[in-house]
Amino acid sequence: MVLVVLAVAAALAGLRVGVRLVRTAGGTPLTDAPADGTQRITAVVPVLNEEHRLGPALAALAACGPELAAILVVDGGSTDGTETLVERFAANEPRLRLIAAGPAPAGWNGKAWNLETGLRATRTQWIATVDADACVGAHLLAAGVARLRDARLVALSVATRQRLPDAGAGLLHPAFLTTLVYRAGIPNQATRDPLRVQANGQVFVARTNGLLACDAIGAARASRCEDVTIARTLAADGGRVGFYEGDAVVRMHDSWRDCAASWPRSLTLRDRYVTPARFWLTFAELVLAQGMPLPLLVLAFAAGKVVTGAAFVRTVATALVAMRVGVLVGTRRAYVRPPWTYWLSPLADLPALALLGASALRRRHTWRGRTLVDEPA
Repeated sequence: MVLVVLAVAAALAGLRVGVRLVRTAGGTPLTDAPADGTQRITAVVPVLNEEHRLGPALAALAACGPELAAILVVDGGSTDGTETLVERFAANEPRLRLIAAGPAPAGWNGKAWNLETGLRATRTQWIATVDADACVGAHLLAAGVARLRDARLVALSVATRQRLPDAGAGLLHPAFLTTLVYRAGIPNQATRDPLRVQANGQVFVARTNGLLACDAIGAARASRCEDVTIARTLAADGGRVGFYEGDAVVRMHDSWRDCAASWPRSLTLRDRYVTPARFWLTFAELVLAQGMPLPLLVLAFAAGKVVTGAAFVRTVATALVAMRVGVLVGTRRAYVRPPWTYWLSPLADLPALALLGASALRRRHTWRGRTLVDEPA
């Protein structure tokens, strides 16, 4: 009887996810769009001890055309060779400038303060925030601005392609990524609904005055998922915010341990827009629709004909496992040459959800050795 009740609950959760996937299917990714001569974009790159990863990102930005008017590397107090690296690039790239953000004021987390500092220094109509581990294609920022204009968006972010560091990340990262797909649907969409917004701070393109008008970065000053909070603030202010696949590659983690330790902090997507009750209802939906199908399928086959309703449980579990495999096939394009363990990542769904739940319950979080401030209720 317990298996049947779980199967019914999982079926209802899976139906909600399936409707979400169907509703968001069929969008158009960003495509190459050479600059039209009127675009003037500032790239803001927030950094903290990025010496070992920043070089490729700066080289990629330097390869962008004249539409990229300025590259502002905003340093939150690096103690490694980040400053020397930037100065070496700046010697051959006149658009590049290093800005020392200084200590973050009370109530601000470091990355949000770096972004705010870069926004205040921006003098162009368009701004792109680019993480230190993101390598953008030469025409991506121009394509982003073209989509903002054509679709009348206030901002968009890019669903980047990932380079996985090891086989363990091949198991864990796709399981984490699937939680995003199940919650928000397929990329290449735009919305004004703050709770349906998808966002990725690795590459984010916006109208400068749009960010300033509603103090979007200030609203995310203490958020643990500042990219999502910025996008939600813009949507709450009435703007349309998009999320599109595009030509950018990221290696966001150094190992599977780094992935397990750091991504769940922001992956919870908890901020001022999401009440605890709403988060835990969404988390329960993930457990039922993503985490439970494989265990249910194993238990239903083990029960055979002995347990009443086992055939029903098998049918539900099989359908949900098939949906999970379909998402796995679809998200393959989000990775650059993933290891073979990628195809086994549904086995990591329950561990990934356990890490996500534990992160949501944790009261104190750290990033790069710094304790993050708490977001006000």
